[in-house]
Amino acid sequence: MNMYLRWMIRKDNKGVDFGIWESISPSILSCPLDVHSGNVARKLGLLSRKQNDAKAVHELDGVLREMDSQDPVKYDFALFGLGVFAKFNG
Repeated sequence: MNMYLRWMIRKDNKGVDFGIWESISPSILSCPLDVHSGNVARKLGLLSRKQNDAKAVHELDGVLREMDSQDPVKYDFALFGLGVFAKFNG
């Protein structure tokens, strides 16, 4: 659900997010948390919770909102990409 909302609400110039729901602010989004983004977030010290669950999403949200309260989910693609494409091992 978080990924779908990200695609529909965020607008970027890279073609990742469609941004067709313009009346909803990206500031309300939560980061889609999967095994890749979770592992990278832990390795970067952004997430301490071991499980990928709602509590982990809440914890990661807090950190990402400190970095950008208007668009905290903009970091999702980087977290995911480091885990999948760059095989980031911290």
